[in-house]
Order: sequence, then structure tokens, then C-alpha cells
Amino acid sequence: MPPRKRATITDVAAAAGVAASTVSRAFTHPGRVNVHTREHVLAVAEELGYAPNPAARALESGRTRTLALLVPDITNPYFAGVIKGAERGAAAAGLTLVLGDTAENPAQEAQLVRRLGPAVDGFVLSASRLPDEELRRAADLNPIALVNRATPGLACVVADFDSGTRQIVDHLASLGHHSLVFLGGPPESWSGARRWAGLRAAAEERGLGATRFGPYVPALAGGAAAADAAIAAGATAVVAHNDMLAIGVMLRLAERGVDVPGDVSVVGFDNIVGADFCNPPLTTLAERTEEAGARAVEAVAAQVLSRTDDPPTRVLPTQLVVRRSSGPVPG
Repeated sequence: MPPRKRATITDVAAAAGVAASTVSRAFTHPGRVNVHTREHVLAVAEELGYAPNPAARALESGRTRTLALLVPDITNPYFAGVIKGAERGAAAAGLTLVLGDTAENPAQEAQLVRRLGPAVDGFVLSASRLPDEELRRAADLNPIALVNRATPGLACVVADFDSGTRQIVDHLASLGHHSLVFLGGPPESWSGARRWAGLRAAAEERGLGATRFGPYVPALAGGAAAADAAIAAGATAVVAHNDMLAIGVMLRLAERGVDVPGDVSVVGFDNIVGADFCNPPLTTLAERTEEAGARAVEAVAAQVLSRTDDPPTRVLPTQLVVRRSSGPVPG
């Protein structure tokens, strides 16, 4: 059978016995239509399966009621929480969310922002790799909120890495470790720089040594080189840029017969799905990723509606989740 023809505003008007302009107002300006007429129009529209054309509404209002969420790596479980929270926030605001993968590439991220800019009301950029100047230029054209990244003058939702890194260092110090190695991720990563700065400051306060290696690919594939470097340095405790890298490190250590945590303690960031399934379960700093996604959508929606000149900065708490990948310093 041929596909069923989608109902139009003219079909609804004819079936309801009103003008097409009345149907339009019933959806777009309900206060300008008699309540009984509007209820009748909406009932007929539902019966016919009619929904307003988003493109037509955008032409009339100048808004698409669509936001774009860009993430560096859609396969990284960390971003699943951000996506879920952003989708929840968009649904609550009556907005549609489109998703883009920037492949950890600043040039690809910039291209997506330029290409999608005319088609969306605003952007949520998670762990953006773009320079501050480029983000500000993009914000001149579209409202923007950042997740896991802070740029002065833009709305942002970030984790409390100062407290979180202190929790990590205190935990390792309590186990008798005298130093740690940080296995860094991409050099463009704002959160990676914050994590290293926090670890270094907390280690200095505790009298621990802290060394940074890398950059490494923030995925399982980056674990081999990172683990080999940690072994060569004689590290007793390593803190990885994220959980994916940390799990890759543990896989490589197992291949080389290095016991975790008997020989080396391993700590990650993010508390992704699966961090408690690996062997041994991973000690990691948990962030409120779903809340971050939802809050970022709220911030963009507020800018779309009011064009606020004072975008908010939200800092969300972090919590160290201690599992079996961290243990006492080898005797």
C-alpha cells in the first residue's frame, strides 16, 4: 500500500469547520483563540494525526526549538550520562535535541558548529576542544552552554575537581603511597588540565611526589603505552585521565604480569558504566554527568528565551568511589 498522506493544516481546518488561521493560532498563540474552539481544533488534529511543521513554525517565530549537543567521542560511556541528562532537560523544555560526534577533533567540532548554527537555537558543547576565542565567536551567533569546560563569559557546568583530586590524593596517601603518576589525555582537554593541576596541588600539600606522563589517547587503546611508561618509572600508584584509559592500563598490566593493586594501584575519573565490572573493579572519581547535561540544556534554553547577559556557572560535587583497584603501597 502507498504511504498514508500526512494531514495538513488545511485538512484540520476543513474537518473542524474553522479557518486555517484559527488552527495555526490554536497551536502557536492559544491565548488568542476561544478555549472551546481550541479544544475542538486540538481534538480534530489529534484524530487526523496532524502536528505543526517545525520548519514553518521556525520561519514564523525565528526559533527552531532544536538544540545541538556535541561530544568528542560518542563511544565513550562518560558521555552517555551527559546525553541522557540533556535529552531529559530538552524534553522538559519542549525542545528537540540533535547529537553530533566531533571525534576529539577541534577542526571537526568547529565545522559542526558552523554547519548546524543556522538550524538550531543553541548548542551544548561537552568537553569542547575549541579555544576560548573561537567559543566566544560562536556564542555571538548562537547561545552556548559548556559541560566539563569553563570559558569566561559563557554558561558552563563543571565538576568540582579541586575537591575531587584532593579526595584521590588523600586516599592514596592513606594507603602509604609516597608519589603518583598522572597519565594525561588530550592536550586540548580543559578537564585534563584541571585534574592535573588539582592532583599536583593536593600532592604538594600532602608531601607526595606527582609526575605527569602523556598525552595518551583517552580510550582503551591508549592504555598499553601509558602502562608501559608507568612500569618503566617504577610507579606504585597511577591516576589516569579517564576510566577508559585506566581500564586500558589495567589490561596491559595484566598482560605483563603486574598485579593490581598488589604492585600498582590504579585510579580513574568519571565512574562510567563498567567501572565496577572490570577486574579488579576500578577506584574512580564519580561526576554527576546526567545532572550536568540537564543543567546545560536549562542554561541554553534560558539564553534563547531571555538572551541573558549573565550566563551561570554551576559547579557540581564529585565523590571518590573506592573499589579494589587501589591498595596499600607494596612492602
